[in-house]
Amino acid sequence: MSAAVPVTALTGHLGAGKTTLLNRLLRQPGARIGVIVNDFGAINVDAGLVTGQVDEPVSIAGGCLCCLEDVSGLDAALEKLTHPRLALDAIVVEASGLAEPGALAQMIRHSRAPRVRPGGVVDVVDAVEYFGTVDDGGMPPARFSVATLVVLNKTDLLPGPERDATLAAIEARVREVNPAAHLVRTSRGRIDPALVHDVAMAEDPPDQLPLASLLRAERAAADGHDHGPHAASASARVAGAVAPGAVADLLLDPPAGAYRVKGTVAVGTAHGPKGYVVHVVGGQVHVDGLRPAPEHSELVAIGIGLDADAARLRLEAALAPAAPSEGADRDGLRRLDRLRRLSR
Repeated sequence: MSAAVPVTALTGHLGAGKTTLLNRLLRQPGARIGVIVNDFGAINVDAGLVTGQVDEPVSIAGGCLCCLEDVSGLDAALEKLTHPRLALDAIVVEASGLAEPGALAQMIRHSRAPRVRPGGVVDVVDAVEYFGTVDDGGMPPARFSVATLVVLNKTDLLPGPERDATLAAIEARVREVNPAAHLVRTSRGRIDPALVHDVAMAEDPPDQLPLASLLRAERAAADGHDHGPHAASASARVAGAVAPGAVADLLLDPPAGAYRVKGTVAVGTAHGPKGYVVHVVGGQVHVDGLRPAPEHSELVAIGIGLDADAARLRLEAALAPAAPSEGADRDGLRRLDRLRRLSR
């Protein structure tokens, strides 16, 4: 089976800035993004960066677009956009009119499309209008319970003397229902794309049309090249097989501040090395098999406010050498395989 494609739900109240954030993701060089919406005209996705339909998705620089009238076609759209011939790096489902965040997250997680893995739920908040639209001061909004990343947008429009207090109050409301959610303060949808998906390469492939590159250059000039808060990262790489239990421990308890953890590992078993592809997004774990097992094991952690040195030590500890085959970590292997089964 081809590698699974991460599918991210992009949610938020009307006017929060979802489309602005989405267009910024589409302008990232080298990243080919599939977009699923139910009303192309209404959300104003940058048409120069994506094109196509559910029946015949067309791939150009930037990615593909699928328009759905209702959620009944979501699985079919996901199956078409994850087809290997499109070579997409990620898919974003814009939630306006499709479903509530919780329902949409469940539909993605339980999709029958064979090459899908959950990529998280990004909920965009209008920091100026939050208490007038999303939150009436009673019970905190249930929508945050499924969010992996909450983007507090339009922070630049808050009055200076009230800004910190307002943002702290919103963050406290999010924490009431989801203490594990990662929060980012920004304006005009500026977030580091590395938080949302893997970037294929630093520049566009040489065989791609130059349109997307020209559009990105135009927007970058207008934006002053300001991409908002940048994510920190840490990585570790070793040769040979590693202990499966240490890898499982890291996946279930990532480094502090890490929103994403990804990697490929070869773990030691009584019958030789066994390969896995691992992903953590906001606490959601996805593990898949990898054949043949890689010669090197490597892990990367990414997050806003990540202590890179401390995270690197955690990653290195997770890549501890495997014990000799006669003393293989059978319990650790069972836990890792259980995470793989749950990922299905």
